[in-house]
Amino acid sequence: MRGVTKRRSMVRHAFTLVELIAVMVVLAVLAGVAIPKYFDYADRAKATALEGALGGVRSGLAGFYSNKAIDGEAAHPTFNEFTTSGTVMQEEVPVNPYTGLREVQQIRNLDEANTRIVKNPTRFGWNYFVDNRTDPPVAIFWANSEDETSLLKRNGRPYKANEL
Repeated sequence: MRGVTKRRSMVRHAFTLVELIAVMVVLAVLAGVAIPKYFDYADRAKATALEGALGGVRSGLAGFYSNKAIDGEAAHPTFNEFTTSGTVMQEEVPVNPYTGLREVQQIRNLDEANTRIVKNPTRFGWNYFVDNRTDPPVAIFWANSEDETSLLKRNGRPYKANEL
């Protein structure tokens, strides 16, 4: 009887190798599912932030143009008016979520504006083209980045940030 008691009193104090491997496999499967989802959320957040920033700035430009048209002189803000806080935007131009920059670069060539050219992406977050001499006046504001967004075109390919 004494031998039986001794066996029962031995308690396992560690996990077996098989148990540890099973836990590691479960964690690896969970990480394989969770990590891509996290990056997808981050990509969608950037694209949504970019759309919001573009919408806010473009609304400010449209408001400026409307006020000028009511005054009898339909014109978009010049580059200096646009970059001066309180003239078009009440606050600074927002940060471009793809470049982390808020500086605006003046583009002087209409062909570059129409193709949404990207120049100096490490110095400028945005591009602005304006020509008030044309009829009607033209103003184009776009992101200075060719990074792909999570927004898809009809053909299933992603939009680039400068295409939005």
